[in-house]
Amino acid sequence: MRETAFNVVCAHALSHARPDGWNVSEISFGAWAIGGTWGKVDDRESLAALHAALDGGVNFFDTADVYGDGHSERLLAKLRQERKETFYIATKAGRRLNPHTADGYNRATSPRSSSAA
Repeated sequence: MRETAFNVVCAHALSHARPDGWNVSEISFGAWAIGGTWGKVDDRESLAALHAALDGGVNFFDTADVYGDGHSERLLAKLRQERKETFYIATKAGRRLNPHTADGYNRATSPRSSSAA
């Protein structure tokens, strides 16, 4: 693997066992930029970065439904299909709800509710 600043940082992304048994890396991959909301993105490059993160020891990914209207979540789903090791995804949902109330967070308002069933 070619050494880059990213690889050096990932080498220090050591995971620590938590009391709940999850072995989560100290460094996470923020997937906002690969969503494409703020400009053109290349999915091949985005997936390569996701794979490089896993290869470098990062196993925690942060995303949200508003990162490219779910585009970053779909890329992480593709990564999940392509890789067998355990990794963790934290996502935020409901940013488009109006008003932002707890009652709005349910299957009926989820954009993927029909595909999740």
